[in-house]
Amino acid sequence: MNRRKLGKSGIEVSAIGLGCMGMSEFYGPSDDRESIALIKKAFDLSITFFDTADMYGVGHNEIIVGQALRDLPRDKIVVATKFGNMRRVDGANLGVNGRPEYVKAACDMSLKRLGLDHIDLYYQHRVDPDVPIEETVGAMAELVKEGKVRFLGLSEAGSATIRRAHKVHPITALQTEFSLWTRDPENGIFATTRELGIAFVAYSPLGRGFLTGSFKDKNQFAPKDFRSVNPRMSGDNFDANRKLVDRVEEVAAREKVTAAQAALAWVLSQGEDIIPIPGTRHEKYLRDNIAASELRLRPEVLRSLGDILPPGSAAGTRYDETGMRRVGI
Repeated sequence: MNRRKLGKSGIEVSAIGLGCMGMSEFYGPSDDRESIALIKKAFDLSITFFDTADMYGVGHNEIIVGQALRDLPRDKIVVATKFGNMRRVDGANLGVNGRPEYVKAACDMSLKRLGLDHIDLYYQHRVDPDVPIEETVGAMAELVKEGKVRFLGLSEAGSATIRRAHKVHPITALQTEFSLWTRDPENGIFATTRELGIAFVAYSPLGRGFLTGSFKDKNQFAPKDFRSVNPRMSGDNFDANRKLVDRVEEVAAREKVTAAQAALAWVLSQGEDIIPIPGTRHEKYLRDNIAASELRLRPEVLRSLGDILPPGSAAGTRYDETGMRRVGI
């Protein structure tokens, strides 16, 4: 596995990480034992960067990630988690919280669930519009001083917010959605992160699985699967976007790779500072993703993929109206 620098932290991580969210909810049923085994297998296959959050499964995801990682050498893995999206025990969304006192309480709870004495990379999951970013990051910086956190990150923050946060304490990574069909960061975010030496962690680099070509029919999603109501994967948008993925599959077939590998290789090719974290619950797809990290598609192939899905070409927004109000702040 190739490795990439995590901003200015001085450490390197595997060129792709493992997003663990789907092991708890949002993408249909899962099995804890299989999830734990997959995380361990990912490490065996050279993945060293593992991503979770306190809101995934209302704490459940941090628990299973912690159970899996406790058997692995701590000094060889980088654990990232997030705070800020509050939920009730029943899963109901309670909004975003960036208040300093909550930052510290959330970190303590995450450490307990993970079974760790420190978190390597601690993100604010969404920016709280009602709390100055300086106050939130100030509280996060205190966690670094206390040894509970090593490095700080933001998720889905806008350029102005990133700059303000970075003045309070160095921001090591920005985690934001980026893929062939979500190219919003090209409009200023990359310029900001690169100027400041901040790593870009790309979540959903395979379009929540849609860019793999696996979904042929909008009725294919399991009950309670978030994707069944996602604007890009429902109604007429599904059919319009499916036609675009057909073209990605055609390019991939000519190169004798899967659509997923082509899409992931494209993300990786957009800069050495970009670290995608595709999620999966299956070893087969895990191995396919790892193989993509070694692909070197010809420049004309990469251009062809980018031309199929230029910025703004995907039908529908990536979240519903409420979700979209919480990004780019």
